[in-house]
Amino acid sequence: MTRIGKLGAVAVALCLASAASAQELKIGLKTEPSSLDPQYHALNPNLQAAFHVFDALVMQDENLKPIPGLALSWKAVGETVWEFKLRPGVKFHDGSDFTAEDVVFTYQRPPKVPNSPGPYTVYTRQMKSFEIVDPLTVRIHTDGPAPLIPLNAAALPIMSHKAAAGPAPEGKTSGELNAGNGLVGTGPYKFVEWQRGSKIVYTRNDAYWGEKPAWKTVTLRPLSNNTARVAALLSGDVDLIEDPPTTDLAKLKNDPKVTLSRAVSNRVIYIHLDQHGEPPIGIPDTGGKNPLLDKRVREALSLAIDRKGIVEKIMEGVALPAGDFLPFPMGGTAKDTPIDPFDSAKAKKLLAEAGYPNGFSITLGAPNGRYINDVKVAQAVAAMWSRIGVKTEVDAVAPPVFFKNRDSFKYSAYLAGWGAVTGETSNAMQSLVATPDKQKGMGTTNSGRYSNPALDAKLAEAMRTVVDAKREAILREATKIVIQQDHGVLPIHFEVSVWAMRKGLTYIGRADQTTLAVNVKLAKQ
Repeated sequence: MTRIGKLGAVAVALCLASAASAQELKIGLKTEPSSLDPQYHALNPNLQAAFHVFDALVMQDENLKPIPGLALSWKAVGETVWEFKLRPGVKFHDGSDFTAEDVVFTYQRPPKVPNSPGPYTVYTRQMKSFEIVDPLTVRIHTDGPAPLIPLNAAALPIMSHKAAAGPAPEGKTSGELNAGNGLVGTGPYKFVEWQRGSKIVYTRNDAYWGEKPAWKTVTLRPLSNNTARVAALLSGDVDLIEDPPTTDLAKLKNDPKVTLSRAVSNRVIYIHLDQHGEPPIGIPDTGGKNPLLDKRVREALSLAIDRKGIVEKIMEGVALPAGDFLPFPMGGTAKDTPIDPFDSAKAKKLLAEAGYPNGFSITLGAPNGRYINDVKVAQAVAAMWSRIGVKTEVDAVAPPVFFKNRDSFKYSAYLAGWGAVTGETSNAMQSLVATPDKQKGMGTTNSGRYSNPALDAKLAEAMRTVVDAKREAILREATKIVIQQDHGVLPIHFEVSVWAMRKGLTYIGRADQTTLAVNVKLAKQ
């Protein structure tokens, strides 16, 4: 064979290899979703699984900028009315037409989903009623001005009112949806099977209204163990993994068979403290007093944390110190937001002033494997608190156990994370620090039970303010109240997400940390 013939044969072989590789994509997940019901738990692993099967009216690019999805356009047609024009010709996986009825069914369902550990009512609470103008036009009537309706829509995957109907108040139950019964969307992939702890399998929706997905089959494999996840990538068992451990990044960066992608995320890692009352939860040596009710104690605990040290030594630079709910310039943030300095001397002084010169004992709850280096960060914080006299033990458990404990108020302090899907601080504040009110969908993840009427008033004012610049100014004032004034919650850092993939693939990292197979592409040769 001539040299040209050999090169031609190699080229053909490479083309065939590329074609074969485009048949299946295997992704190693850091965390398995807790449910495939797209409205059971407002949690990032659940949302990214949902967005393989479903679409939202409003979608977001990698920087969380809103873009048309199942809605071509949207506008306020009154002080309390939003109108969405829907995309024509869209079909659900079962061949039925997507119409306004599906939107109304979807938006009315969240309050009916029982036992939700993170209710989607945080996104629907201002929706009062719905008006179907015609099959492709829906109007949402709100309880007062609601400027964030389009952004909230980005977190609500649209379900089929026909496929998801059922005798239960919510239609198909979470258990039925987990089994694939009613799991019918308009998205780029169709659900095939879920073997808990092993894999979720999807097949391409060839009738997808958007860009045709590159992969015929997508398999999501939960690999919570960092070492196992990297080993699976290097051995070829998976093609792409989420969040390789920071200790392996240098090795992966220098591996010619691996490509890395990074993105500063919208996820803040924070510590919440029990501010509900007395006796305290899990603080045994204070005579029934709850030291966390004292603002000076909360400030002392914040000042004892060396955020820069955590970023440099624990996170190995794959994070940014935080003093807010979102990194600048996302909505409601300020470029000059202060970050509590590391000042152990002042921390000890504040503890003494509050009546705890010898400190006290506390347990810090944390998930094991939900966030980047979550246990290491918790252990570092525990060591820092112990140095100022607050003797701290870490209770690190599997994520499902952690969230159950957190939501049952079993921690005096806990470390967790929050990614504001809307890309605005209002979302985080509504969930994390607003006074808990299930009916209004406020404080749904406020398991420290922080409450300040001044914060609630500012947040309510922001939620009525349609002009973006004015609303964001109000949100900045609200942030000052809860973080700088009250130390009601302690931001630690913003995660920087990393994806590692085999050479020949590309993935543009997303600020919301989601891993979407539809965005994994073959690199151009």
